[in-house]
Amino acid sequence: MAMSAGYIPFDPDPSRPKYRPPPGAVDAHCHVFGPEDKFPYAPERKYTPCDAPKEKLFALRDFLGLDKNVIVQASCHSKDNRAMVDALETSGGRAKGVAFVGEEVTDDELKWMARAGVKGVRFNFVRRLVDFTPRDVLARIAARIAPLGWHIVVYFESSSRSSPRFRRQWWSITWARPT
Repeated sequence: MAMSAGYIPFDPDPSRPKYRPPPGAVDAHCHVFGPEDKFPYAPERKYTPCDAPKEKLFALRDFLGLDKNVIVQASCHSKDNRAMVDALETSGGRAKGVAFVGEEVTDDELKWMARAGVKGVRFNFVRRLVDFTPRDVLARIAARIAPLGWHIVVYFESSSRSSPRFRRQWWSITWARPT
């Protein structure tokens, strides 16, 4: 499948940093994309990337001198977390993950992701990437992940902060989450 028009692929020939990262340095936000023939992109995706599978990610991590990764579920894969979990399971313990789930996620799926190294979920408020999720759904997801000790990654663009809908939705979730 062809990449979306305007999509900027990863640099196939990156330069090595002029500095050496300290031991234990972590790439705190990265993605795996596909490969599409094994991990198809979601039909509802808002863009189609080029394949950038775990092997490319791990090679880049090592090339840059980083020790670990936090792999965040890519929105083009939507709620199918298999590519991200596959990367975690083959990382040799050098990666943790942040999933994207809906309220239909099963307890077994949450446990499977937790065993693989998932430590949180992402609530994405960027409309160019995902469709709107009602706040009551987000609150129910927050309640489901609380017993796992997972955190919530809130993804929004700075222009969203002034939106009354964003403020109502986010603040109601923040205060409703069990501690």
